[in-house]
Amino acid sequence: MSEEAGLSRRHFLTVATTVTGAVGLGFAAAPFVASFRPSARARALGAPVEVDISKLEPGAMVRVNWRGQPVWVLRRTEGMLEVLEQQRVALADPESRRSDQPDDTRNPLRSIRPEILVMVGICTHLGCAPIERFDVSPADLGPDWRGGFYCPCHGSRFDLSGRVFANQPAPTNLPIPPHRFLTDTLVLIGEGTGASA
Repeated sequence: MSEEAGLSRRHFLTVATTVTGAVGLGFAAAPFVASFRPSARARALGAPVEVDISKLEPGAMVRVNWRGQPVWVLRRTEGMLEVLEQQRVALADPESRRSDQPDDTRNPLRSIRPEILVMVGICTHLGCAPIERFDVSPADLGPDWRGGFYCPCHGSRFDLSGRVFANQPAPTNLPIPPHRFLTDTLVLIGEGTGASA
């Protein structure tokens, strides 16, 4: 065997061994690298949630789960929107200055679009779940009640924008999560942009 053939064969074996070793190392390392990615459950807990509001009637509300929290999407009626300004003087924080909410919802309606309210359904007092009370002047809430949310745990009351009434156990308004409109009928909860589609 000539010296040139021996060098060529050695070169081939060196390259073949290196390539085989690199491929083997890649296969061996793949499970370890994959273990650093968050699990499907962890990704789902933090992932944005799409909500189709195309069939949501005026005055109706849908509940979804985002990051383990209940989020409400309410399509307010014209009557509900009119009541909000009338109740302003009875609220603890009508301008939502102390509220947990994105800047694009920092307005009296606390929404990007007037008729659509997106809100976290957890009372800011001790974390109970308020219930919707859209009825007007019920016997248990009194003649001044014009609809909103009531926390049965300690009696906190919130208007139809989730703003807390004065002298209630809850210290702040209900939180507004980041959200945006992907289309006229599709809301993405968990990501905000400041503008609607």
